[in-house]
Amino acid sequence: MRFYEGTSVFQYSWNQVAQAIWKKYPNPESSHVLTEDTVSRKVVDNKLYTKRLLTKTNHLPKWGEKFVTNVRNVKIIEESIVDPVNKEVCTYTRNVGLTRVMSVVEKVTYKPCPTNPEWTVAETKAWFESRIFGVSYAIQTFGLERYRMNVKKTHKGFVFVMKKLFPSPVEGRESDLGKKSEEHRLRLKDAARETAKRAKEIAQEKTRKSTIYAACES
Repeated sequence: MRFYEGTSVFQYSWNQVAQAIWKKYPNPESSHVLTEDTVSRKVVDNKLYTKRLLTKTNHLPKWGEKFVTNVRNVKIIEESIVDPVNKEVCTYTRNVGLTRVMSVVEKVTYKPCPTNPEWTVAETKAWFESRIFGVSYAIQTFGLERYRMNVKKTHKGFVFVMKKLFPSPVEGRESDLGKKSEEHRLRLKDAARETAKRAKEIAQEKTRKSTIYAACES
């Protein structure tokens, strides 16, 4: 058995990440994910339990094709638990096809970053096991190395989704500043218009009084 462990940080709040998980696919880095279907969903003790079935492509090296024939897709079960009270999301993923060739079990935990509560940290663990006699270690190593490469693509794809769903902090501040600046400009414009209107009324009033005074004098 081979094992992977890693940590990544998303510059988005836990609430944002918890929402984006359900919209992770499709994204530019997930062309290997063909389908996703929700099998079940329930709430128990204020926790949301979800089970989904995904279909992914199964690319094999040339030397591995002799162990798997005419199988290009594999089914994946994803089970997740969302705990809004403790602000934690756990996803458990495993393949349900080709398990004799290689079984991959993944656990990802999303929770607020301890050094910056406005960000979210994802702790990933994955196990790789093969039961093909004589080449199990080679298959496990191949799975581990491919997984390491895909971790970066997974992170990039998830960030792409969150950028579409939520503005980044900088973009948000710039948007707010732009909106406030426009509101301030409009207020100044209204104030100037009101001042000009009032000045015109005062001038008209003075003219009227002067006309009345002149008429009385004559």
